[in-house]
Amino acid sequence: MATEIFLSKLSPTMEEGQLSKWLKKEGDKVSMGEPIAEVETDKAVMEMAALQAGTILKILVNEGESVPLGHTVGIMGDPDEDISDLLAKFSSGVSTTPKPQPTEAKSEEKPQEKLETVETPKTTNGASAPQAQTVQAETPASKADGRLLVTPIAARMAAEAGIDLHTVKGSGPNGRIIKRDLEAAIIEKASPQTPQPVTAKTETPAPKPVQLPTIEGASAFRDEHMSEMRKVIAKRLVTSIGPIPHFFLTAEIEMDRAMDARRTLNEIDPENKVSVNDLIVKVVANALVQHPQVNASFQEKAIRHYTDADIGVAVAIEDGLITPIIRGANKKGVGQIAREVKEMAGRAREKRLRPEEYTGATFSVSNLGMFGIDEFTAVINPPEAAILAVGAVTAKPVVRDNEIVVRQMMRVTMSSDHRVIDGATGAKFLQTLKKMLENPMTLIY
Repeated sequence: MATEIFLSKLSPTMEEGQLSKWLKKEGDKVSMGEPIAEVETDKAVMEMAALQAGTILKILVNEGESVPLGHTVGIMGDPDEDISDLLAKFSSGVSTTPKPQPTEAKSEEKPQEKLETVETPKTTNGASAPQAQTVQAETPASKADGRLLVTPIAARMAAEAGIDLHTVKGSGPNGRIIKRDLEAAIIEKASPQTPQPVTAKTETPAPKPVQLPTIEGASAFRDEHMSEMRKVIAKRLVTSIGPIPHFFLTAEIEMDRAMDARRTLNEIDPENKVSVNDLIVKVVANALVQHPQVNASFQEKAIRHYTDADIGVAVAIEDGLITPIIRGANKKGVGQIAREVKEMAGRAREKRLRPEEYTGATFSVSNLGMFGIDEFTAVINPPEAAILAVGAVTAKPVVRDNEIVVRQMMRVTMSSDHRVIDGATGAKFLQTLKKMLENPMTLIY
């Protein structure tokens, strides 16, 4: 029997995915569990496996297209099986996330139409806004009775942005309003030429993209497709810098002894070069064990303290940033940390990390020193309570014993969640970090 192939949830934070590559083509036979496509999620390219054995009868989503979770991407079944009913269902927009089927016998009656209600909020002056719109999300035949054809995700976007769906022209099958139509409407609404209504909100809304009007003589431009990773980065930044009360602490560290220790380690094992960042990761992990209040995260009804230091190491890749995690870094040597960072950073750039390799750090380290940045602040990656921003190691004149001498200096800035970490707690952590880096022998004491 022919069945739909749905886009599966391939990572914990995945809400939609981009079908990067079909590994099978129409007419190919597949076994249950066999990979059939590569999907780009918010962090990596993952393989999507077949949930049953059969033949790929129809591919419905082209490579490069993004679709929400549960969307039908193809049809599989027996060779030469009639799939016209499923194709008609897909073109009408009925197909959504699969739901459990009722146990009763099937009825010949027409199924009840799915309705989605979009609430329009009241304005701040107390006047009532337009009445709620009742929107038919699935059945194309309802177009004749005055109701709108709209996908559920588009209906939700319209409700959140306060957009009247009757003003949106659908570009989907049979004039259905789909996600890209709402994205265009949101951009148009945010234009400086369009007055913005003031609505009552219980929380600060995310800033909307602004489409500038065309100006004669202005520079030409191009709009580049946003990757799944960049979309999630944007969402997570909004949930971090706004809701989380950040505060920042900066310390300057003398790195001469640390640089000597690194040089010695690389002479001992020249095939496994240790970077300054590898050494910092190890020192951070040991300092976290001594200051468990920093190795923690904010939960709604508790502060969660972690036994080991799982350090996220920020790695820049083509589409943004990803943080491979060194699990239990406090229990590992610098050499082992160096090997793991190199291996995972390589797979991160190829988008081949598994979700468990970049999800669930207890603390993160972001180093821009290699780009010549002396000092910066980083945004906390929720639910972690802190992140350390590391600048370049630079030769500077400093005063030691009333004399001016040249030392290798490095500035670090810790961004902290004030709900978890107090100023004094963060300061004591940085004191320990500074002491360890300025005296690396403390790592083996």
